[in-house]
Amino acid sequence: MRILVLGGTGYLGRHVAERLRALPGAQILAAGRSPAAEFRIDLATDRPELLAKTLAAAAPDAVVNCAGATGGDPVTLAEVNARGPAVLCAALREAAPTARLVHLGSAAEYGPGSPGERVTEAAPACPVAPYGATKLAGTLAVALAALDGVVLRVGNPVGPGAPLAGLPGRMAALLRSAGTDPGAVLRLGDLSAHRDFVDVRDVAGAVELAATAPGPLPPVLNIGSGTAVPVRELVHGLARRSGFRGELAESTGGSARSARVSWQCSDVTAAGRALGWRPAHDLDDALDALWAATAESGPVP
Repeated sequence: MRILVLGGTGYLGRHVAERLRALPGAQILAAGRSPAAEFRIDLATDRPELLAKTLAAAAPDAVVNCAGATGGDPVTLAEVNARGPAVLCAALREAAPTARLVHLGSAAEYGPGSPGERVTEAAPACPVAPYGATKLAGTLAVALAALDGVVLRVGNPVGPGAPLAGLPGRMAALLRSAGTDPGAVLRLGDLSAHRDFVDVRDVAGAVELAATAPGPLPPVLNIGSGTAVPVRELVHGLARRSGFRGELAESTGGSARSARVSWQCSDVTAAGRALGWRPAHDLDDALDALWAATAESGPVP
C-alpha cells in the first residue's frame, strides 16, 4: 500500500508518519516543501494542475494531509487551511480519484461547547476565530469533494514533540528553564477553560485506521479523549513532573478567548463505530511522554 503523507515533518505529521511506517507492506511517501521530501508539494501556492501531475507520479493508494497552520495572520491561515485542502481535492479527482483521503481537521471548528456536554459530528460548526474558520473551510472542501475522504476532527493534542506555539509545549519549556528554583515565578493567563486533550499517539493510531479501513467512512469523525479537563490540570501536572518549587501565578482577570470558548469536549462514539478506535492513553500518559521528551531535548536556552 502506497501512502502519501503531506506535512509529515510537523508535530502531528511526525507521529503519523512513524505510525504508518510500522504498517506491514506499507510504503510511506513523504510530500511537502522540504528539500528532503520525495515529492515537492506546497498546498498554499501550488496550482491544481501541477499538483495533479505530482500526485499522478506518486500513484498513492491513500493520502494523509497533516499540513496546516495553527498561527499567523488570517491570509496565511486561509492559504494553508482552506485553499490547501480544496486544491488537494481538485488534484486528487484528476490524478488519483480512488485514493482514500484522510484530512486532519480541528475541534476548533465547533466553537464553544455547552458545559458538561460532548459535541457530536452532527453539531453545528460555529468557530469563533480565524483558525477554526479556516479549518472548517478545509473540512467542507473535503466533505463536498466527491472523493473517498474522511476528516478527523482532532481535539487538543498533547505528547512528545509538542511545539512551543501551543500551551503544552510552551509550558514544558518554561518549566525546564525554571528548574527547581523556589523563587521562580511563572506568570500565566487564565487556566479555567476546559479542553479535550488527546494523546498525539492516539491521533496517529486513528489516522492509521482511517487510511486502511475498508469501504467508505463517515465524512467527519471526532478524535479526542471524550473528557474535558481544566487547562489548569495540564499545567499543574507538568509542574509536578518537573519538580517545580516556585509559584504559578495565574491571572484572575480571564481572557477574551477563554470567555468565548470556555468548554470543548468531543463525543468519540462515531470513531469507535467506524474505525474500532478509542483512545489508549489518558492525560497522565501524555504528560509523562511530553515531559520525558522535553528532558531528552536538553536545556532550554
